[in-house]
Amino acid sequence: MNPLCKVLIVDDEILVRQGIKYVLDWEREGFQIVGEAANGQEALNLLDALQPHIIITDIVMPVMDGEELTRLVKRDYPETEVIVLSSFSEFHYVRSTFQSGVADYILKPKLEAGSLLQVLQQTRARIPGLGALSAAAGRAAEAAGQPLDALLGRMISGYRLQPEDEAAVSRQLPHSCFGLLGWETGGRPGHAGGPDAGTGSDDAVTAITTAVTGELARRLPGLIQTLLPGGGHSAWLLINLPESEWPQLLETVHALAQVLAGQEPELRLSLSRPFTSLSSMAAVHQESDLKLQQFRFFLPDQVLLVHEELPQGEGQLPKFNLTQFTEQLKRQQLEEAFGDLHQYVDVLSRQYDGDVFQFKSFLGNIIFNVTNQFSHLRELEEGKYGRFRAVDEAQSADEAMRILDDFVALIMKLTHSAALAPGSNANMAKLLQYMEEHYAEPLSLTELARHFHFNPSYLSSLFTTYNREGFKEHLNSIRTGKAAELLRAGEAAISEISSMVGYGDHSYFCKVFKKYTGLSPSGYRRQYYGQE
Repeated sequence: MNPLCKVLIVDDEILVRQGIKYVLDWEREGFQIVGEAANGQEALNLLDALQPHIIITDIVMPVMDGEELTRLVKRDYPETEVIVLSSFSEFHYVRSTFQSGVADYILKPKLEAGSLLQVLQQTRARIPGLGALSAAAGRAAEAAGQPLDALLGRMISGYRLQPEDEAAVSRQLPHSCFGLLGWETGGRPGHAGGPDAGTGSDDAVTAITTAVTGELARRLPGLIQTLLPGGGHSAWLLINLPESEWPQLLETVHALAQVLAGQEPELRLSLSRPFTSLSSMAAVHQESDLKLQQFRFFLPDQVLLVHEELPQGEGQLPKFNLTQFTEQLKRQQLEEAFGDLHQYVDVLSRQYDGDVFQFKSFLGNIIFNVTNQFSHLRELEEGKYGRFRAVDEAQSADEAMRILDDFVALIMKLTHSAALAPGSNANMAKLLQYMEEHYAEPLSLTELARHFHFNPSYLSSLFTTYNREGFKEHLNSIRTGKAAELLRAGEAAISEISSMVGYGDHSYFCKVFKKYTGLSPSGYRRQYYGQE
């Protein structure tokens, strides 16, 4: 009877790995998923232990990409075949992997059961000692019986077992209550692998596994525990016990977490909610693995996350008022703007069941908008891409918030001048507000300085430091903006509008308006009504 062909999946996106696991009934077709990894380095660390016949790998991954992984695999494990996953935009990378001896490639947008199975069967046929395997032969191998962990591995991947296999599982797991206990060391929250994943973290997981299973067996002798198939620097244990013993399990896991955290500072444990039917295991596993990883981002220092004990978030959070925030920045009301922002982000960081991607996207969007608002500050502009990357790679909400705090501190430093008197920022806000309200009057820098009892040269330096535009440019910007509003309203004649917004000379108004809008006042009005 032909043995099952062992497959290792390598992709930095957990949802892609899950999708590949679900797309086929692997054992029925003569294949077995023996492990998964989140990057090339993690995959290399698993090869000696798992000895896969085929590696399915993504191209673009952190730490080590698929191109380098393929090169090293074909150099050190020439008998192992490699199938590459790629998008259309990555095809130039795929060409280089063919030079290293890749067996085949599959385009991610076209990944489906039929095409994947065809590529797998063609690749299998090239492997000495395996050869081609028909689906019938695969079913015959399956009928010979599989270990409990293999059957549970299929169930956790979403497959339905044959009735005889379900009966076999039920005989071996007779108690009424189930739970999933998971643990990981190192890596990034929300990812199955990380920059520090390697043989060290694998050894740590092995040590933790031994300690956990031994202590559970000692404290709860009637408990049945089965280590689920997996790999890398994390592990999941299926626990089967009488429902009455669940409180004792909670107590034991809490005690274990305290002891083990002292030995392994990077250790994090997760305990699912209890469930009574194995048919729920796949859903509970996904809920525990993915959802608790979200909590890991917002609660990075909590060693043990128990589903029933997770804290509640702050409730429905109103949408951040970006319009008001931007207006405050324009008026140089920085303390108010960043004070409001800090309060909002603080509440957002306590939305423990929130989406990590949305949290990071919000911070990135704020940094983008603020950088654009202060684009005249070269130091901000030069560092913006580094800040975007730092937020995206942040391993916790606290880390992401520190990046934002450093960004705000830099803005405050760059926009404040030690040569200016304390309170200048508040003075600037008053000046801008006054100009907004009195733009139709014959304003000048001298008149403004007299009104606020400032020295004209001080007022000029204040504008230079705190505003993107000088006094004259800012006044013209306000006036042309108001003129555009009046032109769109269509009630006043153009000759009247120039005086309504503070211009005594109509021809000068037309010249300034065209400079700021690219159109003459009459052309602007025609274009606006032509679009209606």
